[in-house]
Amino acid sequence: MRRTVFNEDHEAFRETIRAFIEAEVVPVYDEWFAAGQAPRDFYYKLGELGIFGISVPEEFGGAGMDTHKFEAVLYEETARAGVQFGGSGVHVLLALPYIKMLGTDEQKKRYLPKFVTGEEMWAIAMTEPGTGSDLAGMKTTAKLSEDGTHYVLNGAKTFITGGVHADKVIVCARTAAPTAEDRRHGISLFVVDTKSEGYSVGRKLDKLGLRTSDTAELAFVDVKVAAEDLLGEENKGFYYLGHNLASERWGIAYGAYAQAKAAVRFAKQYVQERTVFGKPVAHFQNTKFELAACQAEVDAAEAVADRATEALDAGELTPAEAASAKLFCTEVAHRVIDRCLQLHGGYGYMNEYPIARLYADNRVNRIYGGTSEIMKSIIAKDMGL
Repeated sequence: MRRTVFNEDHEAFRETIRAFIEAEVVPVYDEWFAAGQAPRDFYYKLGELGIFGISVPEEFGGAGMDTHKFEAVLYEETARAGVQFGGSGVHVLLALPYIKMLGTDEQKKRYLPKFVTGEEMWAIAMTEPGTGSDLAGMKTTAKLSEDGTHYVLNGAKTFITGGVHADKVIVCARTAAPTAEDRRHGISLFVVDTKSEGYSVGRKLDKLGLRTSDTAELAFVDVKVAAEDLLGEENKGFYYLGHNLASERWGIAYGAYAQAKAAVRFAKQYVQERTVFGKPVAHFQNTKFELAACQAEVDAAEAVADRATEALDAGELTPAEAASAKLFCTEVAHRVIDRCLQLHGGYGYMNEYPIARLYADNRVNRIYGGTSEIMKSIIAKDMGL
């Protein structure tokens, strides 16, 4: 079946990205993997390529395209090559929607030009030690000064993707205590400059997968945040977070589908080249059946991912639909990548083969952005259960 989700502009972008990956990423990716992060200057290259400004309004230096389809192409092409673009996905997929939705004209003029060029990389800090998916349980506080000129931020965050290289971080903090009726009340969002006094980056976390994406612990000790860096209204942060979760979960779903598709490609190539008992592994019926079953699952995930993309671009992707797409695509990717690794035999366990790295990278998809169990709860609630 011919896909209709992409047009000529998207395919031209695909060719550009594929060439860029082959020239700028593949030759040095092993070095990034060993270092546990992409180098900071790589993000300037992404800025020069225009990746950060695709959906940023033209007046702030972007291309002004109101679509997620170019991001979808990025997911497919990085997965196809078995690489990651470091922590840059958070910069665009997570941080940018908050700036666009909540930023005042003055804030956008200050934030977006450097966002587009990669001069300032952004991250978002929600999760805290001991809270996990329970964002309403966060302890980090932001207290307004007596003269109203600034807030004083205290607390800690963990699992912050892009946290090592970030220049600006959207920090979720309590500006008021939760109420008996609503424990989600009282959370606000702040743009924090990482050069601020009292701001510190703790450990760069040693993860199972996504090795080139820097992930860190953050700490705030009496960090002063100017009042004009409050993003949106006070105490409405939880609502804002919920509003943007659909796009975040779409990104995880689409990325998982792209990984599953890449896994089939890697496995197909391997079994055609690898010889066992004097015959290519692809010759055996079990190999054919396994790959055929995987391809069928990938086809289904592609349909779900494409439908979610169209709905997101139309502004019609509901929280339950996003949760369903994430649950389905991540579970499919889990099964497909595992079976494709099995077809590699012992070599599938070696990090020099992309399938091994893909296996580790994929595992987090069923955890971050809301666990599979949380997705099931959202879907069940939408069903009236």
